[in-house]
Amino acid sequence: MLRIVTALIIAYVSGLGVSAWALEFTADRITKIDGRTGKANIYYRDNMWRIEHHTMGPVNVSIVRKDKQVVWMLVSRMKRFKTLPYSAEQDLMVTEKLDGEVSREEIGQETREGHPTILYEVVTKHGERTEVYYQWLATDIHFPMKLAKKDGSWIVEYQHVKLRSVTDYLFQLPLNFQPLEEFNKEPGPEPKEQGM
Repeated sequence: MLRIVTALIIAYVSGLGVSAWALEFTADRITKIDGRTGKANIYYRDNMWRIEHHTMGPVNVSIVRKDKQVVWMLVSRMKRFKTLPYSAEQDLMVTEKLDGEVSREEIGQETREGHPTILYEVVTKHGERTEVYYQWLATDIHFPMKLAKKDGSWIVEYQHVKLRSVTDYLFQLPLNFQPLEEFNKEPGPEPKEQGM
């Protein structure tokens, strides 16, 4: 029944000319930034995503809630979390069209992870800043399998991409985690004893 209702809503919204396709997926992500490589598992649903980091560091999970305008950084070994404000710079670049895109030129074709892709050179503009990227866009799943700055300083690659629904549980704070802010609070002054 739920699938029928969802299909009817999509048909209705599509009839209005509104894009109703919601992107939900899981994948492994490999980033190379200035010669350093990072790996993570990604769980994504349009306005929220979870990044499970494979790096050695205090934060091993980040949950971005664009709908709530917050980012939760989880420190699992301490069962603590830090809340930070959401910023558009934290958005994953997982749509066909890049933010600020001004031109796109097809320059080749390649198969990545079993998916046929078209390699594009994409130019974006934000204010006075212009960036040039290479994007490997999978034509069968309409997903950017790899994105790299033309100068090679920044590369993100997705592997084992599975388009599927992702449970709400992954985007919630664990119940037994406490805010890191409370952990860091300095003890207040000792109450002075009266009398004597």
